[in-house]
Amino acid sequence: MTTATIIAQIVLFCWFFGCICTYKLGKYVLVDGMGIKSAEFFMLCLFGIGSILFWAVPFVGKWVLLGVLIFWFTVQFFCHWYYTVFGASEKKLKGYNDCFRNTVHIIPLSETKLIPDLYHMILHLLILLNIGLVICNIIM
Repeated sequence: MTTATIIAQIVLFCWFFGCICTYKLGKYVLVDGMGIKSAEFFMLCLFGIGSILFWAVPFVGKWVLLGVLIFWFTVQFFCHWYYTVFGASEKKLKGYNDCFRNTVHIIPLSETKLIPDLYHMILHLLILLNIGLVICNIIM
């Protein structure tokens, strides 16, 4: 469990770092980085602090990290999947599609439904994986 948790935290940290500095695959943009003066950088710092506490002070750190991950997933849900499931206004859909137009999509952009790009789909799965691993560490 420990090795899997370490690997999952490192992978999530490295993956999310793309929100700070742009990740490109040749001519394709995986994610546009927002820089260190962004909400994304703040979230990366929270996750980093939670991860350090998880390993340095396990009794408290596991709860701090779980709280950070649940908060992070909740924010991501309401920024992306809420609108996929329950629909988005025309203005929200246009703004979202304009923002992520140049990123890689496994499901093409839609003019009627908000569809997260590949980067965010993987990000959300990694957050959920980390939540699951932290819960397993709490139980054990």
